[in-house]
Amino acid sequence: MTDTMRALIAGRGPDWVLDDVPVPRPGPGQVLVRVRAAAVNNADLPLLAAADPTAGGHGDEFVAGYEYAGEVAAVGAGAGHWRVGDPVMGSIPSSFAEFVVADHRFVVPRPAGLAPHEAVALPTGLLTEHGALTVAGFRPGQSVLVTGASTGIGLVGVQVAKALGASRVIGTTRSPDKRDLLTSVGVDDVVVTGEQDLTGAVLTATGGEGVDVVLDHVGGRVFADCLPATRHDGHVVNIGRLAGPASTVDLDALSYRHLSVHGVSFGFTRAQETAGVVAGLLPEVLPAVERGAVRPVLDRVFPVDRAGEIAAHVRSGRGTGKVVVALDG
Repeated sequence: MTDTMRALIAGRGPDWVLDDVPVPRPGPGQVLVRVRAAAVNNADLPLLAAADPTAGGHGDEFVAGYEYAGEVAAVGAGAGHWRVGDPVMGSIPSSFAEFVVADHRFVVPRPAGLAPHEAVALPTGLLTEHGALTVAGFRPGQSVLVTGASTGIGLVGVQVAKALGASRVIGTTRSPDKRDLLTSVGVDDVVVTGEQDLTGAVLTATGGEGVDVVLDHVGGRVFADCLPATRHDGHVVNIGRLAGPASTVDLDALSYRHLSVHGVSFGFTRAQETAGVVAGLLPEVLPAVERGAVRPVLDRVFPVDRAGEIAAHVRSGRGTGKVVVALDG
């Protein structure tokens, strides 16, 4: 195995920079993954901007990225059942590189039939959306509202809810031209925010009762509008804050409907929690991927040596689905 690898580095300017860095080595309880494809997430651009020393950023360099797919290249002591060559995927820092080290409990089997550049569109979405549904106590037959449903993670959330037996999925988008996309992944009722009142549209679609579970990726005013759109004794889970972290809510809607509100962030500082979320995918979610009930939605695949183009394309906001970085060339 080579001692160096190609990686996209943040902290040198407004874009990621391709450079050679040392290959990490797996320690006890860890596996080394040969990354064939990585995927861009919403958090990547803010982290890149915060590190940009040319614009007042902190200038601390780091290997960027959070989502990978490839195969196991080496196994540390006590790393569970993993073996060299196993096809895998997952979500872990420093994934924009040819090799990444991960806690063996955080690694997800790559479903049969999915190439790395396809599979890489799924790990963060599967972990987050299934974890959020679990927190909400979701049961088959319940209805689900997914805000920001046309985002990369929202598209996965819609499909996971459907695959696990949701009776009705309502999805929001800001773009009228995303209607067909949302319908194609299983949304029963599309709400175009800006053209429709979110609360009113959801109540109309549910006969005035509201949905059982909300997966909110938007925050801000949208989060507040979700409360009166939720059924009595329902659950609202905030996952993302695309419209900002502040929201002024109607406490009457919260209290009189006896709602439960949850906030989730499945990061890497609470290892046991993360390990449990990963394990939760195995019984139902990964089989749903293998049978095609949950499928990746890709926007574009960029070679790793086109770092400037990758960042510019993501900043443009014109993409639909996941932007993928190919590292197998």
